[in-house]
Amino acid sequence: MDNQFSVAQFFKSGEWEYVRRFVSVEEAWDAFQHYTTSVAVGMGLVERVIITDGGDCINAEWIHGKGIVFPYPLEG
Repeated sequence: MDNQFSVAQFFKSGEWEYVRRFVSVEEAWDAFQHYTTSVAVGMGLVERVIITDGGDCINAEWIHGKGIVFPYPLEG
């Protein structure tokens, strides 16, 4: 089950791209953190970044202006 994660970023223009494909969870998380704090984010060009697994399920999601919206923060 290694190397089953992918990271995609979605632009304000409506275009999107994979920035990592079929990598380990550690590499996916590192890329997720990088692409949610990139220069393009600061310029307002990126609206969303996600990590998906081998089953195409979203494992993490960041939205511009909201931050990480999934997984939901634990309460209490």
